[in-house]
Amino acid sequence: MVALGAAALIIPNAMAGQSDDNTKAAAPKTFTAADVPDVAGQLEELLGDAFAGSYYDGDQQQIIINVVGDNSQVIQQIESAGAVPNEVENSTEAIKAAEATLKADASIPGTAWAVDPKTNEIRVTADSTVTGATWDKVQSTVKSLGDGVATVKKSAGTFKTFAEGGDAIFGGGARCSLGFNVTNAEGNPAFLTAGHCGVAAAEWSEEENGAPIGTVDAQTATFPGEGDFALVNYDDPATEAASTVDTGDGNQVEITEVGEATVGQPVIRMGSTTGLNDGEVTGLNATVNYPEGTVTGLIQTNVCAEPGDSGGSLFTEDGAAIGLTSGGSGDCTAGGETFFQPVSTALEATGATLGEGGAAGGGEAGAGEEAGAGEEAGAGGAAGAGEEAGAGEEAGAGGEAGAGEEAGAGGEAGAGEEAGAGEEAGAGEEAGAGQEVEVEDGGGISVTNP
Repeated sequence: MVALGAAALIIPNAMAGQSDDNTKAAAPKTFTAADVPDVAGQLEELLGDAFAGSYYDGDQQQIIINVVGDNSQVIQQIESAGAVPNEVENSTEAIKAAEATLKADASIPGTAWAVDPKTNEIRVTADSTVTGATWDKVQSTVKSLGDGVATVKKSAGTFKTFAEGGDAIFGGGARCSLGFNVTNAEGNPAFLTAGHCGVAAAEWSEEENGAPIGTVDAQTATFPGEGDFALVNYDDPATEAASTVDTGDGNQVEITEVGEATVGQPVIRMGSTTGLNDGEVTGLNATVNYPEGTVTGLIQTNVCAEPGDSGGSLFTEDGAAIGLTSGGSGDCTAGGETFFQPVSTALEATGATLGEGGAAGGGEAGAGEEAGAGEEAGAGGAAGAGEEAGAGEEAGAGGEAGAGEEAGAGGEAGAGEEAGAGEEAGAGEEAGAGQEVEVEDGGGISVTNP
């Protein structure tokens, strides 16, 4: 077993306080979903091969740590950190091997899979287009993995990118959604949206057939492949962008930080097609085989979405940016699965930082870096004055929109398909840092300085 030093930041007394009676378990601590990445990440390093995943129990406010085997020392280390051990059959390596088999043998358009740590299995889903021999192939591949490794189910809908409608940004006669306003690697204003929108149109405007206000960074736009994200640079470098989400009911959620998704975490999605909807994260590192190609590294949720929600924002009640709407199946009547691009991955790949100005106090976080080991800086909080945020620490948001500034701009249909004139390409987007987005009847957006 590796030394405890690696986990010293969040579990400094991991073995302290244990009585001579080693059978006496420590009482589980109360955590928030935001605590899971740090606690689980450091326990994973501590436990090595015994670690088999984690998730959040929202009802009990507990972090559940899956472990292989019944090693008493491992159990004590988890309990000493305040988490709850859960003995399971499938190791992390076994799950990864099974995913590799699925990738090799079942990468069929209309299929998707993600690991469910609550069941310690891979959940495979096939949409309504997977029938006959292809359905038989999926079933036989899952069966070949062995008992208790994976399950497969049919979905009534069709896996597709949700390219249509939203707090609209327009391009090429279609529209997508602005996800989060950011500052690009050169220190200029930009925003994130879905990659299948970014690869379909080079320029975006805030009105249908309007003058472009943003241009896609073609070097970073990704779809299909390892993600579904695009960075759109505002053409006017004087544009000031910050982070609030207008929830459509007169209220706003200020986006203050970047969060990492965890299974069991409550999340919210805002879209102009379907309005405000919530649910929870059900899987991580999901693979989705869209008609346009395979996309990996997504977040799976049970939050409903419909065409018009692409590119829009997934966030938490306390203002953490989690994801960008990619696609899924179903609708907000029958339900279904919806997949999101992690914001943290998109920021790291593009070299951007959330909102305007990056880290506070003159320091600026590097692409994909966080502020302290295992710590996040809140809004306006980050590294000390003049210092750069260190790896492992996130820079908080905190830019404000200038009076009268307007957020940006046009979008388009998903790659491989084009929405007709007037169709919507994405939805559910948020305003950038410090901005209010008002959704008008025509689907446009205006930004005011709160």
